[in-house]
Amino acid sequence: MSDDAAPDLRASDADRDRVAEVLRDALAEGRLDMDEFEERLEAAYTARTYGELAPLTRDLPAAGAVAPPVAVSFVKEPVRGEGWAGRITGGEGTSTGAVAILSGFERKGRWTVPRRFSCFTFMGGGELDLREADFAAREVEIDCVAIMGGVQVIVPPGVEVVVRGIGVMGGFEHPRDDGPPEPGAPRVVIGGFAFWGGVGVERKLPRAERKRLKEQRRQEQLERRAERHELHRARREERRGERYEERARRRDGEY
Repeated sequence: MSDDAAPDLRASDADRDRVAEVLRDALAEGRLDMDEFEERLEAAYTARTYGELAPLTRDLPAAGAVAPPVAVSFVKEPVRGEGWAGRITGGEGTSTGAVAILSGFERKGRWTVPRRFSCFTFMGGGELDLREADFAAREVEIDCVAIMGGVQVIVPPGVEVVVRGIGVMGGFEHPRDDGPPEPGAPRVVIGGFAFWGGVGVERKLPRAERKRLKEQRRQEQLERRAERHELHRARREERRGERYEERARRRDGEY
């Protein structure tokens, strides 16, 4: 819709449909959220003049418009290989141990698990998150000693986990929903000793995967809502056509 059009001129059904199409494209591209889309779409189908239609797409690119160029960075970042093979890097780990006495520790995000990682907690706690980690070897060992404290180990789906720890008035927890390991996935052996403490192991999806699934569900919801709006629009158009036909028959003297 051009802003050059006289704002007081009456808009046609074709004008409203063109504006609605731009709004649907903006919704699909993420330029509008569903609330904005619904508000603007309703305003488009109730608009009577060009002046009411023009503001609805003024901040949106026209259909087929090219997005502004994105700045290119020439700094080369390390690229992780595809699959598990790209995450078993060899060499040394970025951290070989941790201690928490009346305190805590955590290892999370992008880090390299060494062949053997040792940790100790006394009236404290620690978290080892392996979801985004690389591995120095195909099999790694995590030795935990927890005295009146605890350690939580988080592993992604597909990693094989073997728990061999001993608990005295404490315990070692095996991950729930432990399905078969994925081909090429690392093997994590968790052992050690827990006294009045515990070592827990749980499986969680990586944050990127959880975000992807959440976005996928959101897109599916948007598509379903957009389909409902399209169905309602088609019904309105059908009723409008029936009214036009009825008026035409009346003018022709059928009633």
